Amino acid sequence: MQSLIGPYVPQIYQIRVREYLDDEVAAWFCPLTIVHEPDGATLLTGPVRDQAELHGVLIKVRDLNLTLLCVVKQ
Repeated sequence: MQSLIGPYVPQIYQIRVREYLDDEVAAWFCPLTIVHEPDGATLLTGPVRDQAELHGVLIKVRDLNLTLLCVVKQ
């Protein structure tokens, strides 16, 4: 019987929060790329292996009391 689960292929996600993240807070989201937008928001972009890892990132957003604006899978 063949397994339906193949090698994982990480998906690229963009997570936008309202707040400006300084370097100390941005380190929580490594290895996601941090881009500060002109309106003061921050865009986190990078690979996410699976739903569990995505939930982990979103828990960090919650724990830091950040305002989640958008989550987009590329």
